[in-house]
Amino acid sequence: MLTKALLVRLEALPGKEAELAEFLTQARSIVMEEPGTVAWFAIQFGPSTFGVYDVFPDDEARDAHLAGGVGQALGPNTGVLFSEPQVEKIDIIADKIPS
Repeated sequence: MLTKALLVRLEALPGKEAELAEFLTQARSIVMEEPGTVAWFAIQFGPSTFGVYDVFPDDEARDAHLAGGVGQALGPNTGVLFSEPQVEKIDIIADKIPS
């Protein structure tokens, strides 16, 4: 069972919505190289609000993801593409995923 998740909310700076969407699209290739990231979704809540939802088997995999390429790319893009990211660590209490 998957036990850990992240929900990251990103608010695009004015006029940077398309660039943020592209940033998230490109991030997929980095995440594909992370064996501990079981599922990863780039999402859009509204015109300028984006996010990432990803799931992990344990804290170790989640921490590795946060320290990985996408996590490192958030810093230099904060204040350029989006305001300060809101990162929520989530505990999963039940799941249904393809086997």
